[in-house]
Amino acid sequence: MIEVGAKAPDFKLKDHFGREVTLSQFAGKRNVMLLFYPLDWTPT
Repeated sequence: MIEVGAKAPDFKLKDHFGREVTLSQFAGKRNVMLLFYPLDWTPT
């Protein structure tokens, strides 16, 4: 678990266009907000 205020580890995800992006691409350039949205048909 990451502590509050700790730096997030770098990771790779696909954006809504299917392009691969990394968290480090935005370091010092933009604010980043991460959201977890469980799919509508999951019991979460």
